[in-house]
Amino acid sequence: MAQTLPSIATGEGGLSRYLEEIRRFPMLQPQEEYMLAKRYLEHDDTAAAHKMVTSHLRLVAKIAMGYRGYGLPIGEVISEGNVGLMQAVKKFEPERGFRLATYAMWWIKASIQEYILRSWSLVKMGTTANQKRLFFNLRKVKGKIQALDEGDLKPEHITEIATRLNVSEEEVVSMNRRLSGDASLNAPIRATEGESGEWQDWLVDDHESQEEMLVQQDELESRRSLLSDAMGVLNERERRIFEARRLAEDPMTLEELSGEFDISRERVRQIEVRAFEKVQDAVKAAARRQAQSLRTIDADAR
Repeated sequence: MAQTLPSIATGEGGLSRYLEEIRRFPMLQPQEEYMLAKRYLEHDDTAAAHKMVTSHLRLVAKIAMGYRGYGLPIGEVISEGNVGLMQAVKKFEPERGFRLATYAMWWIKASIQEYILRSWSLVKMGTTANQKRLFFNLRKVKGKIQALDEGDLKPEHITEIATRLNVSEEEVVSMNRRLSGDASLNAPIRATEGESGEWQDWLVDDHESQEEMLVQQDELESRRSLLSDAMGVLNERERRIFEARRLAEDPMTLEELSGEFDISRERVRQIEVRAFEKVQDAVKAAARRQAQSLRTIDADAR
């Protein structure tokens, strides 16, 4: 992956020029993406890897825009997301039956979040798991409960957020004041960004056709079906713990589940890990069968 990627120039119009440039890279069809991934995996074809990376730069930009409220230069946030994308491409295994975008989004988010944590003082934001969850989820929860007004939160909103994220009301108030960059999409971009206009002007438009949307919907349904079938290998307790820890929007703690099942937290953790491994193995096996079936159909068609 030695080839260079587009960069965001400093100064007037740098971000808009970057967004316009990355829109020129075509999106990959499933079979094309599969063949490129195989070429990179089996032959270390850096040109194939570069094409996979550039075709997903719009995904990085879209995810990065969701982290614009942390007071950091959006260009640097996008660059960190691109690092995560490149790591995802290096580790992507096409035989598992999933698209690169599905796999890469977790690497992109992880890379961006690590950059944010490095940039913010841990002393200022707190060091516990709950405080970090508050740091990264406050804006999302505020949106869900329609608490997006500027300034301090209403008492009832503070209470609801504290309950949802399992932190104290004082921590909610303090974190909200630190992250006071929340604003409407119609708010103007700050002068320090070197850009003019409103935030919504920079939201990424992938220009997806209706056919591409239908393909993505079919893929999503296929992944859901694979996961649903794979979870059939779990017993009732494993399924409950797996869903509560891995699939829930607000995962339960080991302590909560240990109380529910009257077992130790370590035992809950062991069951969770074992359940994940069983589901992962079942999904891999199903994906292999699906891929083999597609190859057979393709061979028959020829």
